[in-house]
Order: sequence, then C-alpha cells, then structure tokens
Amino acid sequence: MDTAPATAGTVFDGGLFAGSVFAAVDIGASSGRVILGRVAEGGAGSEGKATLETVHRFPNGVVESDGGLRWDFDALFAEVLAGLAAAARVAGERGETISSIGIDTWAVDYGLVNAAGDPTAQPFSYRDDRSRGAVAQVHQKLDPARLYATTGLQFLQFNTIYQLASEPDLAGLQALLIPDLIAFLLTGVRRTEATNASTTGLFDAVAGEWATEFLAALGLPKKLFPPLIQPGETVGTLLPGIAARTGLARATKVVAVGSHDTASAVAAVPAEHGNFAYISSGTWSLVGVELPQPVLTEASRQANFTNERGVDGTIRYLRNVGGLWLLSECQRTWAQRGYTATLDELLTAAAALPFGGPQINADDPYFIAPDNMPERIRAAVRNTGAVLTDDPAGITRCILDSLAAGYARTIADAERLADAPVDVVHIVGGGSQNRLLCQLTADATEKRVIAGPVEATALGNVLVQARAAGVVSGGLAELRALVRGSQALESYQAALV
Repeated sequence: MDTAPATAGTVFDGGLFAGSVFAAVDIGASSGRVILGRVAEGGAGSEGKATLETVHRFPNGVVESDGGLRWDFDALFAEVLAGLAAAARVAGERGETISSIGIDTWAVDYGLVNAAGDPTAQPFSYRDDRSRGAVAQVHQKLDPARLYATTGLQFLQFNTIYQLASEPDLAGLQALLIPDLIAFLLTGVRRTEATNASTTGLFDAVAGEWATEFLAALGLPKKLFPPLIQPGETVGTLLPGIAARTGLARATKVVAVGSHDTASAVAAVPAEHGNFAYISSGTWSLVGVELPQPVLTEASRQANFTNERGVDGTIRYLRNVGGLWLLSECQRTWAQRGYTATLDELLTAAAALPFGGPQINADDPYFIAPDNMPERIRAAVRNTGAVLTDDPAGITRCILDSLAAGYARTIADAERLADAPVDVVHIVGGGSQNRLLCQLTADATEKRVIAGPVEATALGNVLVQARAAGVVSGGLAELRALVRGSQALESYQAALV
C-alpha cells in the first residue's frame, strides 16, 4: 500500500483529480478489498479518467460452523472497518475527502437480523447443501414455469428463495443480503439494493418490485426484506460509532451501487455500441448480453437463462457458467501435494498442448463444493468416455477449453433467445488477465474478444458513486466511455484452427 503523502490535485496515473474520492468495498467469495477511486470528468475532446488505489486487502472464505458452511461475517465486517480506516488515513494524508462508500459482493446469500437489528447467526454460504432439500418443497407450492414467468431467474439450487425455504423459523426476522447487511451495520438503515434483489427469486422482473404473492405462497413474512433502493440512491450516513472507529466524517454517505458485483462489473464494460456480449470472469463466469427488457419465454427458461437487474434499469440476460474456481481449487490441491509451478508456468505448458483435448461441463453442480478438484475433473472426463492424465498442464487446458466452449454456447444461445446479435465479446474481471482463456474464447466464439478492465467491478462501483455525487454525468454510455479512456485493453482475434 502506497501511503506517501500528496496534496489535493495530485496527478495519479496521468489524471488530475480535485479533492473528493470514493471508497469501494468490493468483496468476492475468496477475498475482499477496500479501494479508493478517483474520478475526473474530461474537458473538451477528453473522455475523463478514473483510477483505483487498493488500500486494504483481506481473505474471505467459507468455514464449517454450527452444522454448515457459513461465512465468518464478524471477521469480514471487521476487515471492512479496517479497510475504511485505511482509506480515511490515505485520503487524509493527501488532503482528500471521501465523499461516499459503495459496497458490492456476491449474490443470493443473506444474514438474518432481529427487530433490534442484531444478527442472529453467521450467514450460510451458497456452497452449503442445505437448500437442495427445499427445492421440491418450493416447487410444490410454486410451479417452476410460474416462478420464471415472474422473476425470470435462472434455476440454481442455492438461489435465495430455496435457502429461505430451508430456514426453520423466520418470525420477527428480516433478511439482509450481504452488501445490504454491511450497509446496515454502517448506517443503521435497512434497504435492499435492486440489482441484488433480482437474484433472490422473489423479485418481479417486469414490475421491478418484490413478488409479494410468492412470499405469501411460501409462508414467508411479508416484510422479510427491507424496502428496495436503486443504484445511485443514498442509503444513509455513518453511525457515530462507525465514524469514530474508521476516522471518517460522520456525514460520509453510503451510496447504493450495483451491489451485486456482476451488476457493477457490467456497468464498467467498455463497450462502444449495444451489440456486445460480456463475460465477467472470476470465481464464477457470468456470460450474457445487456437488454432493455427481460426475456420470460418458456424457451428461455428451458435454456436456464436469468434476467437480473443492471444499473439504470437494464437487464443482465445471462447464464452462470463455471469459472476459474475450478483452476484455483486445482492449484490449492496441487500445492498441498508439493507441486510448485506458478500460474504463468501452468498456462504456458497448457498453451503448448494440441487443440481438441477432452472437455467437461464446467457449470455442472458437481464442481460447486471444494475438495480434490483435479480428481473430480478427471472423473468427469472419464464419464464422457475420454481419458485425462493427472498432469497439471493437461488438467489446466481441459478447464480452459471447457470454459471457452461454455462461453461460446451461452453467447450463441443468448443471441438466439433474445434476438440480440453480438459483434464483440468483452471479458472483464480476473479472467481478462488469462491470455490463454481469452484466445480460446475468441477461437470458440469466432468473434473479436476485448479483454479488460480487470477491475471492472470496482470501477462500476466507483463510477456510480461519482455520478451520484455529480462528478460525472450521463448514462451508461458516458460511464463506459470514461472506462475506455482510463484503462488499457487487449484485443484477440479468432485463430485459424
């Protein structure tokens, strides 16, 4: 962390920034960060500039506790506070004022709080298997076709609706999705941000409101979730105790952003026109297109596409595909066995292998849980009638070939189901740094691939805050132009095989 003092108006990465900055709390399933974002609107002939500075990093992960896989939320929130204190310290040394805080995390998981606002337990993780048994129970009361016609949500056994149906007693409690729980503990205000609400299975995709008839059908409390809030609206200001612990001003706002991290990432896709597909590539891969209206057809349901809210009321029409979780879990297992090759060495060896090797269905629920991923991948290959040795390079190539093939199938399905032709594919997030994956994706889709930005989620978070503060103006097109002017991007063309 660079904490060298500077003054307001200092040049950071080539951009001139006046005093106000924005804090982004960006938490994924394996790690989290607090980031300072500085944004300047461009002058004549300039698209403006945004830069990011990470001031605090911390690990995240599931733990076995109280009979299930849970998030250590107490530790997570302590790290958020430590990160905000670091942000306040760095900004103060540079003569800057943190204007607001935005929070994004993964989707579907929640914490329960009682009437006094006290969390009742550490939140369950979507990787816990408890919701599997609730699927049939929910579908007995709500036909899957009816669910989809209202919510447009892809079926995943860990969707919030199934998790809630597995709870023994919700009387007197409220459910706060993870970013909303963090915002509540910072401000004392309970709200549910709309992009994340749309992942619950209890949100009306057309009306943009809670599907209260589904809550009633499942016997869930009518006010189980707090009222909705849209990206760019203010949740509240910091509680006195939080301000004292972090060193931030009491008047510092917490602003709703695309609190589902994919919503923030898609807001920062550097697209120049509407005919694009995106792949938010990380632990999971979220693959889809951006639409003005949801697609609620039976064909869409059968294809297991989801309609989730994006920033500015857009629809993220997408499907979950397996992600780099497969590779990171393999690396963890290999490290335990004493294999010390770096990721770059693995990718170089994998790239040297011939085209046409074995593949798996990378989004099979078989791969959701941790533990001995290399052998599970080899077993899945055996089930296809092929053979995969225990060579790490071969397993790595199988993972990346399988992901690229999954991306291509999903994009083709999205084009057909949504009548949305795609000219270019944008890969954002950590996977945009994986040059082999990007090239394999270009080959599999036969489309141009533009990789970057790596920090799309944090950029989308910061830019929504900056727009709310009046530092930048315009819609998504203007925000994306600012991203193009700020970030180095790399282009890939399909190779002739």
